[in-house]
Amino acid sequence: MGGPDFESGPTQVHVDEHSLSVEVPETAHQISQDTWLQAGFVLTSGINSAYALGYSGTIMVPLGWFGGIVGLLLAAGISLYANGLLAKLHEIGGKRHIRYRDLAGHIYGKKAYSLTWGLQYVNLFMINTGFIILAGQALKAVYVLYSDDHALKLPYFIAMAGFVCALFAFGIPHLSALRIWLGVSTVLSLIYIVIACVLSFQDGIKAPARNYSIPGTNVSKIFTTIGAAANLVFAYNTGMLPEIQATVKQPVVGNMMKALYFQFTIGVIPMYATAFIGYWAYGSTTSTYLLNSVSGPVWVKTIANIAAFLQTVIALHIFASPMYEYLDTRYGRSKGSAFSFHNLSFRIAVRGGYLTVNTLVSALLPFLGDFMSLTGAISTFPLTFILANHMYLTVKKNKLTTVQKSWHWLNVFVFACMSFAAAVAALRLIAVDSKTYHLFADL
Repeated sequence: MGGPDFESGPTQVHVDEHSLSVEVPETAHQISQDTWLQAGFVLTSGINSAYALGYSGTIMVPLGWFGGIVGLLLAAGISLYANGLLAKLHEIGGKRHIRYRDLAGHIYGKKAYSLTWGLQYVNLFMINTGFIILAGQALKAVYVLYSDDHALKLPYFIAMAGFVCALFAFGIPHLSALRIWLGVSTVLSLIYIVIACVLSFQDGIKAPARNYSIPGTNVSKIFTTIGAAANLVFAYNTGMLPEIQATVKQPVVGNMMKALYFQFTIGVIPMYATAFIGYWAYGSTTSTYLLNSVSGPVWVKTIANIAAFLQTVIALHIFASPMYEYLDTRYGRSKGSAFSFHNLSFRIAVRGGYLTVNTLVSALLPFLGDFMSLTGAISTFPLTFILANHMYLTVKKNKLTTVQKSWHWLNVFVFACMSFAAAVAALRLIAVDSKTYHLFADL
């Protein structure tokens, strides 16, 4: 069952509370430094990012009240279960698998290592690109509040957002270094979520009866419903659980489960409030960026959009950290301070280049919603559900009953079918909407 060791160089050895030696692959980033609560805030920073401002429009509108509520609750339960399986595989075979691709490689071999890394890279790259688009939209929303000339278009604001994201990336050497920034991220999330909910609630009280019917023809409803399922998966899952778990102190499995419970209880409440109140207030006309739908004092909306912009800068760093860790470990390792000339200049050059590509794609294709659905179908579904269930089945097969094995195989089959269906739906949506697309669009 053990695959090849893909990391070169010496390994670090960590001794846990049971005095068992567990090998840890070499890495330029910190391992076992963070509490479960810090990991919990990393997870909740992701689900309550500015993406949450779009769930009223991208989840509730295509699914309606019943489908949206049931879908969000069901997706939460399934996601918690799948992530729990993955968390329990963090230490197997006498090794601590601090990267998703390491775990897959250990279980299946070299081809699975490469495939998993490719899926994860596409997933995280698209998420990062989406964050830069969101940051640009937030900046543009502020500009529109104070200017009627519309001289500056969305691509300009995306470029500004990418530059700020790069500056932040230069100053935060690794995921564990976020620490106080996670608290800042939480405050910023609460600012724009509370403002969005309060202003939406006020609009909803004053508004006439809303239309909550699912828009579109019968055929289009089928495809948008399937596409919304991919958005449900995207809302809860990072696609980088082993990388987050790598930062957690021992006992690593127990602490990661605490972080997951925190994410799926307290952590989801703000997201639910935003999705439900926004949809209640505006019905099927809800914007995919909720702050574009609300009415209220200009200064209040300005604060909300600035908070969304700043939180997005922090959240992007979380989802970019696996790529940063790979580059830092393989090419940029140097002894001494993280802010030595060598280390800082390396981050400026490499992370600056990576985010430049992200920013260019964001400006070129600012209508990334359809492509996000495709990303959820071809990478988030396999990484979070198919692979997690099959890896657990492979590792624990001698300890599982026939019923338990059948359950995991059923999960693999069902989610493989859902992944295929969601990919088809996303491709259809891209084909239909491509008639109105143009590069560097001002949306």
